[in-house]
Amino acid sequence: MAIVELNRLTKRYGKRRGIEELTFSIEEGEIFGFIGPNGAGKSTTIRLLLNLIHPTAGSAKVFGKDIVRDSRDIRRDTGYLPSEVHYYDDMKVADLLRYSAGFHGKLDENRMRRLAERLDLDLSRKIADLSFGNRKKVGIVQALLHSPRLLILDEPTGGLDPLMQHVFFDLLKEEQNRGTTIFFSSHILSEVQRMCGRVAIIRDGRLVRVDSVSQLVNSNFKTVVLTFATDAKPQPVRETDLSGVIRQDISGNVQTLLFSGNVRDLLDYARQLPIMDIHIGEPSLEEIFMHEYKSDKEGVYSG
Repeated sequence: MAIVELNRLTKRYGKRRGIEELTFSIEEGEIFGFIGPNGAGKSTTIRLLLNLIHPTAGSAKVFGKDIVRDSRDIRRDTGYLPSEVHYYDDMKVADLLRYSAGFHGKLDENRMRRLAERLDLDLSRKIADLSFGNRKKVGIVQALLHSPRLLILDEPTGGLDPLMQHVFFDLLKEEQNRGTTIFFSSHILSEVQRMCGRVAIIRDGRLVRVDSVSQLVNSNFKTVVLTFATDAKPQPVRETDLSGVIRQDISGNVQTLLFSGNVRDLLDYARQLPIMDIHIGEPSLEEIFMHEYKSDKEGVYSG
């Protein structure tokens, strides 16, 4: 069952780019990654889904309901963590969370205290006294407090130290096991690779690709690391010498290739080089993303 459905969803700001004809869906219970650099259109998409701004064209549904006409019903069962959180500074954390829970029609004091304890958040402190990281913790509790069916996260780990990031990811997995659908928007690709089953790549407001993380990473691309002898200097690989080199980088006596050609040809080529070691492995999501994002040949995904 699709919890989120976008159908040619478009937002234009006069001559400025917003998003253009996004079409994809998110299934119930999955953690879905939405990746792209700042300015690609990720936050615009989220604001449209929450009806904070209205689409120029196209449509979208959440829980099978129209994002504009049924926005009040949608928000009742949706948790949202923005990239930056802003609150009433004079309120105490507990009072702010109780106030926020009122908009969803339910408050579970025990759940509030359990979440705060997991995140090492002091409910008695005033918002004004909190660091940026602790304010982000308030946002996490606020988003989770009413046990939403859909959780929308926009750059969720900013301000969290590594220990709290680990706790946060554990909480997300627990929510997924409970049946919650999670829309995970981020430019930190290692987090997306760790958490998400599928991802959508967005570039300049347009959808580039939607695929499973495993399919992206286990594609025909390989990462090749050539370590040269200390007195040898790596030279750029020419197409006439070896075809299938998508990207290459040289740092000292180490040459790294993103390779999509024939491995036998690669080994024949490597035998001619003064190398001490060769490592062939699967690329990271970041390496695949950079290829997808920078390639001028890549078409636009249409759903």
